[in-house]
Amino acid sequence: MTKTAERRYTYEDLSGLLSLMSGDEKHGPAATSTLDALWVLYDRVLRVTPGRVDDPERDRFLLSKGHGPMAYYAVLAAKGFVPVEWLPAFGSYDSPLGHHPDRVLVPGAEIGSGSLGHGLPIAVGTALGLRAQGLHEPAVWVLVGDAELDEGSNHEAIAYAGPAGLDRLHTVVIDNSSASYARPGGIAARFEAAGWSVESVDGRDHEALYAAFTAPHPGRPRVVVAQVEPKSA
Repeated sequence: MTKTAERRYTYEDLSGLLSLMSGDEKHGPAATSTLDALWVLYDRVLRVTPGRVDDPERDRFLLSKGHGPMAYYAVLAAKGFVPVEWLPAFGSYDSPLGHHPDRVLVPGAEIGSGSLGHGLPIAVGTALGLRAQGLHEPAVWVLVGDAELDEGSNHEAIAYAGPAGLDRLHTVVIDNSSASYARPGGIAARFEAAGWSVESVDGRDHEALYAAFTAPHPGRPRVVVAQVEPKSA
């Protein structure tokens, strides 16, 4: 058992864990925009623990917004997936905690990520694969940034998942107003038009996030648009 797992960390501890990671390429705003959503998911929603990372019945969490992984690493450390002692070496040559997460090196990471636009299509494939195996309990969660939705691969994933009725698929969009191409009605309307269950919430409000994450959505995939302060703010 790691030292991380021996101590029970709280949300208030995350700022201290984040402060252990430094460097010129840490993408601080990209990381901190995801912190609250990640914490609520790992603390109260996801059915996965360090001892269940290979359990077929586990929930899957895919970090698509992988170019700013500090908050992800901090939450994984707080929950015992990785040792806290790894954090200060973040981004160094021989550290498993790279500037983009590597699923081979980071315990609990389901995918290697950082190239924008890949996470949601992979999540759709994961949900389809679980359905084909008769595994109907595991939920698939993917966290994306609003700018990623400019990528065509995400358009295809959104358009497919609704009619396919992938109700074990859940997407969290971190909206920090960094997308280049606005769409009529905004992000929520785009998903709603494709048949998704949709809700927009304050991305810093833990109770609002939890309620949105756990709301029923029979027969439809679910998207929660978590609105946070603009990236340039």
